[in-house]
Amino acid sequence: MHLLITIPVAANLQTVKAGFTESLFKALAPPFPKVVLVHFGGSKAGDKVHVRLHFPLLPAQNWISDITEDAETENQWYFIDRGVELPFFLGFWEHKHIVTQHTSHTTITEDITFKGPWWLPDFLLYPTLYLQFSARKKVYQRLFGKA
Repeated sequence: MHLLITIPVAANLQTVKAGFTESLFKALAPPFPKVVLVHFGGSKAGDKVHVRLHFPLLPAQNWISDITEDAETENQWYFIDRGVELPFFLGFWEHKHIVTQHTSHTTITEDITFKGPWWLPDFLLYPTLYLQFSARKKVYQRLFGKA
């Protein structure tokens, strides 16, 4: 399954890149399930991010991602996180964060490829993930301005 969400913001590329911090990571967490940040290593290749998801009546679920790649040009910066330990409802996760400078604004693109452990969860996950990642627009635009 594939999600692609593009969000325009007013800040320039360097400001947005500098804003990808632990504080932003926490601000982007969805209201459900409860997300506890265990470790935030950063956004460069070799870094790790570890969160623990808490669902009612279920044991806590670890979600550990490795930052597998990052690169920057004059007009674009990106990094990729790939799930190495995933919660029960995911079998594969790759998330490319792309920040692109345009003449009058910058875009933040959430490019996500995922799979459930089998086909049925994919169709249940898609609308849930789409809503959760679409909600990031408000956070990004609050922090970096509306374009």
